[in-house]
Amino acid sequence: MSPCFIIPHDLPRVFLLVYVDNIIMLGNDAALITTFLNRLSSTFKICDLGKPGFFLGIKTIPTDDGYILSQRRYMTDLLNRAGMVDCKPLSTPAAVTQPVTPTETPYENPTQYRRIVGALQYLTITRPDLSYAVNRLCQFMHSPTTDH
Repeated sequence: MSPCFIIPHDLPRVFLLVYVDNIIMLGNDAALITTFLNRLSSTFKICDLGKPGFFLGIKTIPTDDGYILSQRRYMTDLLNRAGMVDCKPLSTPAAVTQPVTPTETPYENPTQYRRIVGALQYLTITRPDLSYAVNRLCQFMHSPTTDH
């Protein structure tokens, strides 16, 4: 599956992604976007930087069908940090069976586990198919074991 999320052009819609004092706005209703920008500029000093390219680790790629939101670079960086670049891909992001004898051995670096799982949460913006697996990992943030 491709690491992206497609926003279709077929229905009038506007999407906002807000982070501190940065806002990215995408949509297919020019009048609605203009109205919103005018209202914002009447209250705040704003600067329109044009069409988006890369914002908070998300690359926006315009297509005939809409926009593709991709976190490929973010995902590659995350795999590098976790030392998992050369791992084999799986068809499902979580084990579908439980080990016969689960281990109680604590993971040697719980801080690293928490950082990686936190980073995976951000990845679910464009990969909702990972949400279940990431949620399961989050349930063991307090005391992860080597199985996790």
